[in-house]
Amino acid sequence: MDVPLLYVHGCPSWELADRRLRALEDELGFPVERRRGETLEDAERVGFRRSPMIPVDGRDPVAEGDEPVGRSCRLHRTPDGLAGAPTVE
Repeated sequence: MDVPLLYVHGCPSWELADRRLRALEDELGFPVERRRGETLEDAERVGFRRSPMIPVDGRDPVAEGDEPVGRSCRLHRTPDGLAGAPTVE
């Protein structure tokens, strides 16, 4: 399974997403690769939508519609409302 953490420098939420993914690495038994996008070209190359982005086997499970490629921050829908990182559930 390929589950990278894609993020941009300056994103205030990528570290929370990283902590949550680190907890899952041990539980699920697969490593998570961290990839920081530096440029718009980086974003276009990997289909990066918003930071943090956690695609599963190349598919963004929380994408809403046809979001443009870019380097902006993302808000995730959670049971408690919008948050900067997804929950581990």
